[in-house]
Amino acid sequence: MRKIYLAGGCFWGIQGYFTRVAGVLESSVGYANSRIANPSYELVCSGISGAVEALELVYDEKRLGLSEIVDRLLSIIDPSALNYQANDIGTQYRNGVYYLQEYSSDEAVIKERIHAWEQRSGRKAVTEILPLQNFYLAESYHQNYLQANPHGYCHIDIEAALRLWERK
Repeated sequence: MRKIYLAGGCFWGIQGYFTRVAGVLESSVGYANSRIANPSYELVCSGISGAVEALELVYDEKRLGLSEIVDRLLSIIDPSALNYQANDIGTQYRNGVYYLQEYSSDEAVIKERIHAWEQRSGRKAVTEILPLQNFYLAESYHQNYLQANPHGYCHIDIEAALRLWERK
């Protein structure tokens, strides 16, 4: 069992997508790398906290590798978009992959997958690759939001993204 933290626009869509991927054991949405302890959604949206909306992903590394996780993330976001994804605009919507210090070898895997995306796309990624400093759970109404609100806004076409990956 391993953990990784993913960001790419609104965390609702990232969670909605990854909860449907085989090998994912648990997920929670929250605020990563905040300058303020336990920030509220409003504080994160203000930009004061410096936090990013992120998904804490617990996965079975025997069934789902980090390379695949990063590739899947890069397939559902625009890694070249600085501080936005679709209609989600602000520093809290920047894209990134945040690894735990005890898994520092994850950094090389993440960088390699992002470099491969840059080579394929011909574009420069602005994806943050940083050690996780902190992670605070978002308010309960944000957890599994799209399951509770299936017609809620999402910048990711989850069904199309899953179908696309199945064809690979």
